[in-house]
Formats: sequence, C-alpha cells, structure tokens
Amino acid sequence: MRKTNPTDYDLVKQFIDGNDDSIDILVTRHRDRVYTYIYLIVKNHQLSEDLFQDTFIKVIRSLRMGKYQDNGKFLAWVLRIAHNLIIDHFRKEKQINTFSKDDYELDIFNSAKFCEENCEDELIRNQIYADIRRLVKELPEDQREVVILRHYKGLSFKEIANQTDVSINTALGRMRYALINMRKSIEERNISLNF
Repeated sequence: MRKTNPTDYDLVKQFIDGNDDSIDILVTRHRDRVYTYIYLIVKNHQLSEDLFQDTFIKVIRSLRMGKYQDNGKFLAWVLRIAHNLIIDHFRKEKQINTFSKDDYELDIFNSAKFCEENCEDELIRNQIYADIRRLVKELPEDQREVVILRHYKGLSFKEIANQTDVSINTALGRMRYALINMRKSIEERNISLNF
C-alpha cells in the first residue's frame, strides 16, 4: 500500500482491516463533492448536512458488512447511496399529510396532491422509471418481450400471442412469471416503487 497518498481502494482496505482513521481520510477527501451533490438537489443546508451524515453512516455500515465490491468507483458508489437517501427522504416527506393550523383539519390547498409537480417529484418519478427499466431488462427474454408488448406497446394478450407465435395461455403464463420475478427482485433489493 502507498503511504504518501493512498488511493480510495487502499483506504477502504485499511478500514476493513480495522484502521478507523482511514474512513476519516475518505470522508474528508470526498466531503465537498458529496455534500455539493446533495445540496444541489435538496437546496437546504441543514437537510444536506443530515443526508451527508446519513450517507457516510450507510457507507461505514456497508463496508463493515462487506457490501462494497471495489471496481475503482468508490465515489460513484457513495454518490449512489446519497442519491437513494435523497429519494427516500422525498418519498417520506411526500407521505406526510399537510394539516391546516385551524383546528387541525386537512387543508386541501396545502396538500402536495394539488400542487404542481416539483423537482422532487420528478426525481422520484425518474428513479422509479429507472428501477422498472432495470427490473424488466433483467427478465428472461420471453418474459421481457411479453412485458414490453403489453405495457409499453399496449397490445392485448391475443395480439401478443399472434406476434410471438405462442398460445394466449403461454403469453399469460410468461406475464405471470415476469411479475413474480420482478416482485422477487423488488423484495430482495428493497426497492420502493411508491410515488
């Protein structure tokens, strides 16, 4: 290992081997980039600081649990964790009901449901679409084809059966297995598709 200017890989390895000082060097090295990334999205210093701390807490836990596979992209991995925490924050915030101060009755004019879409909504929607595309892409070819024809091209199962030269029951079965496989992946990865 290099002693003068260790790489991220060296520092990660040192941390995993028990040198807690190496994580401090990593946090210091990447603090500005990670904090700026978070701030540009949430536009709030206190929230950015909280999310920054949550990001590195998750980084430390993931490293200790052996969930990081070094591929020379430590910073990209950290930014992905930060991005996911930002998405989670906006989802939780969106689920909190907004109440009027007058007798604590629901104020429909102060509800997120009636507001124009903002950057947080767009960020969440884009993340959901990216997650769905990734799930569909991972399906076996015959299942992926049925999902695309049904949900992206709007074909009926009869049309899908004709186009793929299979019976309607086979097309329905492929869709059923596609949904089962996607649900399994969603549960295994703890993906939230709620908006």
